[in-house]
Amino acid sequence: MSVVRSERVAALLLLVAAVIGLVVANSPISAQVLAVEHAEFGPAGTPLQLSLGEWVSEGLLAVFFFVAAVELRNEFTNGQLTSVKKALRPAVAAAGGVLVPVILYLAITAGSGYSRGWPVPTATDIAFALGVLAVFGRSIPSRLRIFMLALAILDDVVGIVIIAVFFAHDVDLAWLGAAAVTVTAFGFLSHLLKGRARIPVAAVLVVLAVLSWAFVVLSGVHPTIAGVALGLAMAHTPGLRARHLLEPFTNGVVLPLFAFTAALVPIPQVGIGELSRPFWGILIALPVGKLIGIALATWLYTVISRDNRPSITFHGLMTAGALGGIGFTVSLLMNELAFASHPEIADQGTLAVLLGSGVSIVAASILVSTLNRYYLQLRRLRERAVAAVKTRDAPDVG
Repeated sequence: MSVVRSERVAALLLLVAAVIGLVVANSPISAQVLAVEHAEFGPAGTPLQLSLGEWVSEGLLAVFFFVAAVELRNEFTNGQLTSVKKALRPAVAAAGGVLVPVILYLAITAGSGYSRGWPVPTATDIAFALGVLAVFGRSIPSRLRIFMLALAILDDVVGIVIIAVFFAHDVDLAWLGAAAVTVTAFGFLSHLLKGRARIPVAAVLVVLAVLSWAFVVLSGVHPTIAGVALGLAMAHTPGLRARHLLEPFTNGVVLPLFAFTAALVPIPQVGIGELSRPFWGILIALPVGKLIGIALATWLYTVISRDNRPSITFHGLMTAGALGGIGFTVSLLMNELAFASHPEIADQGTLAVLLGSGVSIVAASILVSTLNRYYLQLRRLRERAVAAVKTRDAPDVG
């Protein structure tokens, strides 16, 4: 289980699952696999009758958002975002990493009628970004890691807000109110997760979590928001324990399954000139927009503010920007939501997310590796300098 908790392993599983999904979707067995993905389960004639793919993206993915929300709350209470000063620099970077991709996407797709896809290139996949950083950046200073973690978490906040606000449809306030009641009860009871009552309380919490998810589905709001609400409502210490227990499941099952099903897209048999403008908008805005937006916004903040914390070098800013361009999980989800009524555009959008994230992965890997090499050489030079001083100051016993 400890292996699956690794950021490197989680990122590798995501990538492998997506590649397998894309290969399967373009293989002789694609029709059979897609038929299984579209098979529906659940109470007939209700919003809870979902296809297998929807159970993954709307059911299992809610567990991932629960874990992310617990981590988010921890960062705001005990982590890197406990004060405005700590949060301001990554918040400015996150804002730049959202605004510039949106502007690029809207400029490329202007007049096409597909402006609804603007959220797709705004997301950062925290698991993948930190996985690349873990694989290639073992000698990078902690301040860049902390900055990247805070940036990715704030990016998740933006993604959550976008999903909740822009992708809700025909909201039923009665069901939403019922969800609020069960989430509140969940949060209250989570404080009782101790002593002999722990197992029965945990069983009640599971029931309340499932009810909350079902009520959110029935309300018309995307059900992953239920996971976010439950994660934010849960008591701090039990929440961290739940996150620890669920992390292998989300890393090893939920995210790879979602990556596989989301990547089950037949490659369009069209020429480059026939690809839609949303395809080009996402493909360009995700890697280029994120890199420019994050790096430029952080640089401007550093120049304008009087923040006396150690600055991040230009190389470091470009690295953070490239890591931010790995949209993957949340971008794939937003693509599904944005183009739900245009399947052919959604398929092209999925390819654009995979390609754009792929470009960012390659760029980030190169930038992280060169930055890691620089700091490794710097550390060795310092160690040699310290050793030389110790040798010079050593008493002469001859």
